[in-house]
Amino acid sequence: MAADNRFTTNLREGFRRGDIVTQLIYINAGIFLVVALVNLFLVLFKMDSGHWMNYLMFPASFMQFITQPWTLITYMFMHAGILHILFNMLWLYWFGRLFLNFFSAKHLRGLYLLGGIAGAALYMVAYNLFPYFEDAVYSSYLLGASASVLAIVVATAVREPNYPVQFMFIGTVRLKYVALFMVVLDLLFITADNAGGHLAHLGGALAGWWFASGLVKGHDLTKWINVALDFCSGRWKPAPKKPKMKVHYGDKQKDYEFNARKKERSDEIDRILDKLRKSGYGSLTEEEKKSLFDASKQ
Repeated sequence: MAADNRFTTNLREGFRRGDIVTQLIYINAGIFLVVALVNLFLVLFKMDSGHWMNYLMFPASFMQFITQPWTLITYMFMHAGILHILFNMLWLYWFGRLFLNFFSAKHLRGLYLLGGIAGAALYMVAYNLFPYFEDAVYSSYLLGASASVLAIVVATAVREPNYPVQFMFIGTVRLKYVALFMVVLDLLFITADNAGGHLAHLGGALAGWWFASGLVKGHDLTKWINVALDFCSGRWKPAPKKPKMKVHYGDKQKDYEFNARKKERSDEIDRILDKLRKSGYGSLTEEEKKSLFDASKQ
């Protein structure tokens, strides 16, 4: 009993202290284990072990989705087998760690969900739009974290296209070619057996590109997701109202001091942004991150 308590305590501590990549892997692995145990229980009692999972997977049918909207989120934490989850979690671990060198943990959390949502949306649209899929609309379901993972891969490739990635037996490949290869592969196989999965991958890739491109222009597409998550977890706090600035005309000395401080802050932000471009988000100190965050709210 003591060993069991120690094991569960270690798991909880590992989750609590782990970064966002570790936490997402924990969640995926935990859900996979629970689903496997439920299926084992149903098989032992000769009960239907597959039908109940349809309530957690994302349906291609829009009418069916309306009756189970939660599947838009649950499907991206479901996996069909041990190899399915193993490869997805390996890619999430490798490229999630790389992603965190250039973006924040909240960005990764938000993009994981945004990529999954975009993947599901493209999957449903394609299955209901193209006649090729019309016979499979009411019997097709989507599951897996692949769309979310590909969103992370593509976003990192857009941010650092020439980053070198080491592959066994292949050698060093630039990240942009890794992402391009994966996207082209999915395009070529959208009429294969796993057509839904390949369509979802493309939706995730589009979300990753959209996110990284928008962030360069100052638009964070994951902001609404993170606000919703923080609100649901009780961590959201409304931004404090900025006090109205009092302007005293004719006081040249105060105007001069104000402009000097404003220019000093501007120069500091330019220096931080230059460091961010050259060395990535992970190279910034906590004080620099705070200064950048404060400047983004002004």
